Amino acid sequence: MAGEVAVEKKCSVKILTTTNVKPKKPLGKKECQLVTFDLPYLGFYYNQKLLIYKGGEAEFESIVEKLKDGLGLVLEDFHQLAGNLGKDEDGVFKVVYEDDMDGVEVLVAATEELAVEDLTAEEGTTKFKELIPYNGVLNLEGLHRPLLAVQLTKLKDGVALGCAFNHAILDGTSTWHFMSSWAEVCRGSISISVPPFLERTKARNTRVKLDISQPSDAPEHAKSAANGDVAAKVDPPLREKIFKFSESAIDQIKSKVNAHPPEVSKPFSTFQSLSTHVWHAITRARQLKPEDYTVFTVFADCRKRVEPPMPESYFGNLIQAIFTVTAAGLLLANPPEFGAAMIQKAIDMHDSKAIDARNKEWESNPKIFQYKDAGVNCVAVGSSPRFKVYDIDFGWGEPESVRSGSNNRFDGMVYLYPGKIGGRSIDVEISLEANAMERLEKDNGFLMEV
Repeated sequence: MAGEVAVEKKCSVKILTTTNVKPKKPLGKKECQLVTFDLPYLGFYYNQKLLIYKGGEAEFESIVEKLKDGLGLVLEDFHQLAGNLGKDEDGVFKVVYEDDMDGVEVLVAATEELAVEDLTAEEGTTKFKELIPYNGVLNLEGLHRPLLAVQLTKLKDGVALGCAFNHAILDGTSTWHFMSSWAEVCRGSISISVPPFLERTKARNTRVKLDISQPSDAPEHAKSAANGDVAAKVDPPLREKIFKFSESAIDQIKSKVNAHPPEVSKPFSTFQSLSTHVWHAITRARQLKPEDYTVFTVFADCRKRVEPPMPESYFGNLIQAIFTVTAAGLLLANPPEFGAAMIQKAIDMHDSKAIDARNKEWESNPKIFQYKDAGVNCVAVGSSPRFKVYDIDFGWGEPESVRSGSNNRFDGMVYLYPGKIGGRSIDVEISLEANAMERLEKDNGFLMEV
């Protein structure tokens, strides 16, 4: 398994051990049907997260044992992550847990070259590939791989925790619910404060048969990636960078967008204001023709939108992509409230009826999404500044940095995280074609430089 950790530098990270962790107590056999909200993501790659912690390197061996011990406990509740994908006799995908399964794959590694500051730079994800497992691995491979892989790496002055989650069985809300529960147990809690709600068929109970079983049936781009050739399709080189917006900058952006609101809209939220700010800036940086279309996409949490509403603790995918589109010239010729109103309208219209209609449409003609199917000249927003990623404290402090790995990135992908400095600050992680990124970096209207 160690060979799967892609090496872009001369292997500075050495895998020491690979083991598996299961729930501490026997649970028997448990199955749960995957539902319409889960299935389209089988053609995505595993979702990767990297948490960088300062300190702890001196106690690394005891930290590893503590994390493994806590993982075994938290998996008693989140047992689906210790299972595999399966299919029933009708070809309907499910997640299956049995006591004799391997469980979660845990790699322990060390590097004498990387320090925390090397990994908290605002640009790039190249170094992350050595710190997070399952680079270029499709969710579909969860038929014969663990659904969660974890890598614990001893740094020169800290610890890196890299996780690869099978996106076909959980979304961002569930990911951070699991991570916070794992940290809670490691800090000494006897039980987790919010158990996961595991009955996904309560959100949707349509049985959908998919005629795919192995990566060879996956989309072309995914096949090449599964074969280790992540760059098989000749795409322009991407750059990834974090832009840190202070609370003051966020307030300025929000007040500017709300200065002259259209009569038909209500006040624009922080998300809507920041989204139109980013959409405008990326569209400028791409130097599109006025008649070129540009698409804004947000992967929206539907827990409170479905009927009946699902609890926040619903474990699985309960997201849908919401799209809005306009001509680049029209977007840029208008003030920011024009784009914000489009985004607001698209989000507001995505109620339980719209969700149900989207599900029925997909169920009548199921299609596995490609990870970059978000639209032409798109700006696609994932993650959320509401996720309390800096509260993930396993007992030796909060993370210095939280980042997404190199999987599922494409030109225009944006991840939002709360700012490390706290308050209402937001970190905006953008993947963009290299020339456009260079122009974005020089755009003072975007950067909000004083």
